[in-house]
Amino acid sequence: MLLKRFDRRMLLRNCGVSISLPMLEAMLPRCQAATLDTRIPRVVLVGQPLGLYGPNFFPEGPGTEFSPSRYLKLLDAHRDHFTVFSGMSHRYPAGHFAEVGLFTGVSPDQIRENDIRNGISLDQEVAAHVGQQTRFPSLILGGGNAAWNRRGVRIPSETRATQVFRQLFLAGTPEEEARELKRVQDGQSLLDEVGDQIRSLHRKVGSADRDRLDLFLSSVREAEQMLQQDELWRKTPRPMVDYPTPSTDFKGAQLVERSRQWYNLVHLALQTDSTRVVSLWLSTQERPEIAGVNLGHHDASHHGQDPAKLEQLAIIEEAEMRVFAEFLDRLKATSEAESCLLDNTAVLYASNLGNSSSHDNNNLPVLLAGGRFRHQGHLAFDTKDNTRLSNLFVRMLQHMDIELPAFGSSSGTIDEV
Repeated sequence: MLLKRFDRRMLLRNCGVSISLPMLEAMLPRCQAATLDTRIPRVVLVGQPLGLYGPNFFPEGPGTEFSPSRYLKLLDAHRDHFTVFSGMSHRYPAGHFAEVGLFTGVSPDQIRENDIRNGISLDQEVAAHVGQQTRFPSLILGGGNAAWNRRGVRIPSETRATQVFRQLFLAGTPEEEARELKRVQDGQSLLDEVGDQIRSLHRKVGSADRDRLDLFLSSVREAEQMLQQDELWRKTPRPMVDYPTPSTDFKGAQLVERSRQWYNLVHLALQTDSTRVVSLWLSTQERPEIAGVNLGHHDASHHGQDPAKLEQLAIIEEAEMRVFAEFLDRLKATSEAESCLLDNTAVLYASNLGNSSSHDNNNLPVLLAGGRFRHQGHLAFDTKDNTRLSNLFVRMLQHMDIELPAFGSSSGTIDEV
């Protein structure tokens, strides 16, 4: 049967609702659909401002036969699709203020306390080259100081998941958008509004496309459920605990669920090709509601080698790494032609802190996943005389077919991956 072809920008529409679709075979030219050889490179930058405890993160031994650390065991299903780097940094002086340079990588002379002269961040450099191809040139999520324009001016981040959901799926007057968002928060689905269109589309596409649609629709429903849960927690009183009153109110105690919600929205944005560039800042200083944890994340990260604090920190960071593994699972499960979304997405997971307890910015935890790189398992550089992280940024730009001789304070490129 000769199936109908659809426009790549096809949307499911209803009053106040506009839902982009994932890449389908039926959207490709017939000759291309037959070979299913298409590649849309993307980049996701994930920043962890409180670092990751090195002994629990870095593996033992170099190369692909490394022995996984406590945290990396959670990613073992993707062992062939990531590289961990040790001995990398921007060579910034100690201090939290250096987080502003994590994704810009400018010279240490430009990142000093009370004297910041930043440059463009990696995500915005990529967006300058590919951003015009999608509805959103880039998405900057979660807060923090991750994204900077070419003049070195910080670009504000969206900290509200509901607003990102609105941008992705709602289109209408402010009143229509508010009504549809309220429907979702009350437990209804946007998909109910376009159900007839979905059923009609199912009848017009092949079995592979039906599978892609089903996975996509499941992702939309899960995102809606996360928003409903977020609304429920917002209305639920916090539990009483025997714990000293902090200097500020605890916010975002649902640390794991909040991270999962962000990852789900990033996955949907990539899956619908709404953007090809995302930076996500996971600022998590408060006390998370995780079994076995009664310290704030910030407090646990400043452990001073106290064994009790280190174990609580490990529980928190394991939970975060587990959610990150789920995100990679989703990308891997999302097919695109003969490949998958993980193959077409370079995911960089990193922190500006090598040792959060001493605010040290050397030997940063850095992991690069996906993206068709020649992954090496563990690339071990000199942990004292660090290789510049900006060299990896140059390689990532090459992945996006952006040929620049340098980026930030790079001194070359990482040819190994």
